Amino acid sequence: MRKHVLDFIRKGLTACGFGPPVLAVLYLILQKQGVVELLTVHEVCLGIFSLTALAFVAGGMNVVYRIERLPLMWAILLHGGVLYGCYLATYLVNGWLEWGSTPIMVFSIIFVLGYLAIWAVIYTITKRNTERLNTMLRQKQKYTAGK
Repeated sequence: MRKHVLDFIRKGLTACGFGPPVLAVLYLILQKQGVVELLTVHEVCLGIFSLTALAFVAGGMNVVYRIERLPLMWAILLHGGVLYGCYLATYLVNGWLEWGSTPIMVFSIIFVLGYLAIWAVIYTITKRNTERLNTMLRQKQKYTAGK
């Protein structure tokens, strides 16, 4: 368990450096769209701290897939649930999402669809690579059996 906690911290610290640059890009996009004209010191600091924390958690959460005793479906649900909660909290705290059932429902649907789409891509790529490796192994076995 200690190994997984240390791995979480190491991966989180690596990822948290991406939070502020992502925030800067987000603020530039919002400025270009005319949504944000001026930011207070409080808004900038809150954004930096919250996105750094979000990146730390998002980076570290990949450790759940290395816990061998945890079934894959539980790992996916834990990973997705923690990310959902962190993203939702970050959006609400920064005022990027309005408090209310409709905005939170729309956010939730978009998050779940995005999460499923990413997993579908990962599944497809992994399946294709596994099939390719299996084919190579079968060919190697035929070659060694023929000698």
